Amino acid sequence: MRAASQLDVKGRRVLVRADLNVPLDGETITDDGRIRASVPTIKDLAARGARVIVCAHLGRPKGSPNAKYSLRPVAARLGELLAAEGVAGEVAFAADVVGESARSTVAGLADGRVALLENLRFEPGEESKDDAERGAFAERLAALAELYVGDGFGAVHRKHASVYDVPKILPHAAGGLVLAEVEVLRRLTVEPARPYVVVLGGAKVSDKLGVIANLLTKVDRLLVGGGMAYTFLAAQGHEVGGSILQKDQLDQVRGFIDEAAKRGVELVLPVDVLAATEFAADAPHEAVAATAIPADREGLDIGPRTRELFAAKLAGAGTVFWNGPMGVFEFEAFAGGTRAVAEALVASDAFTVVGGGDVVAAVRTLGFPEDGFSHISTGGGASLEYLEGKTLPGLAALED
Repeated sequence: MRAASQLDVKGRRVLVRADLNVPLDGETITDDGRIRASVPTIKDLAARGARVIVCAHLGRPKGSPNAKYSLRPVAARLGELLAAEGVAGEVAFAADVVGESARSTVAGLADGRVALLENLRFEPGEESKDDAERGAFAERLAALAELYVGDGFGAVHRKHASVYDVPKILPHAAGGLVLAEVEVLRRLTVEPARPYVVVLGGAKVSDKLGVIANLLTKVDRLLVGGGMAYTFLAAQGHEVGGSILQKDQLDQVRGFIDEAAKRGVELVLPVDVLAATEFAADAPHEAVAATAIPADREGLDIGPRTRELFAAKLAGAGTVFWNGPMGVFEFEAFAGGTRAVAEALVASDAFTVVGGGDVVAAVRTLGFPEDGFSHISTGGGASLEYLEGKTLPGLAALED
């Protein structure tokens, strides 16, 4: 992939596909990590005299305008972050994507200035499965610019107009964020430093079937926590009470257990859990053996012995990839497992990668410094599909 830094951008209109899909509470951004991650590429282009047109999506507005998903608050925050980096002027905001407001906003851009278009997903053509409809929207979007920079790694696994079709129309390059993410993922898949340990959590096994199957051919040790651990425990014949259980995945998980044993991959499951009377922040709970969860309780976090076990299994690792929290970290009483894994990674000398929206939110919520990890990925689904061995449409479009 050609790097955006190689483009001659002075005085030229550059469309940057960024990932600005941040969580909002009303109009308040509760985690601006993805906006901050987009700043270096935008700053570099502006500093070299480009007229930068940023486009991105937010949430799932399903192809029509919805004020709840407007990028206007994001434009304000992006402007603040760019100003702190010495980029002059406010970020101009277009009230539509490819309409009159977008065209006039772009026409008014001076060299070195930045504009943000409204939410791409307000346009049905962005996510359309129909190639012609998606292509027609891509033509209108591409008409705003002369060059294209793909820097929204969190969206590169989507065959969307702004990700896949526009780079076919305009001269294109990859932004610094995408290049950095790809380099990290290559380190996880091509001769990783060993022992290579993967920690998987989150609610559902079904979300990670492909990545588990592929990782079993590459890793030395697989630690499974979070809600998905209960399907593994049930597959071994244990009672899991009211814990999250995907009964339709039991045979698949038994296959994973057998494959791990066949390949010599050490599969590490919880030995104890915090079993609660209900799903609530203040629910009475106690640590019980993972093999003996009471029928009237549900596991909401890994227990203290499992935290020690997981930390010991992470010690001495050469490479660690972590996706998915160990429990309901949003409830303080059930955040200890996720905190313990984060502490083990921060203390490790390994190459440590944290990926996936929930676990990234967790480490930030729990107050861990970002530089405590080797890399925090901005692309949960994209990272998993890359590790699964899939071809990502947005990367393929940038490579040709």
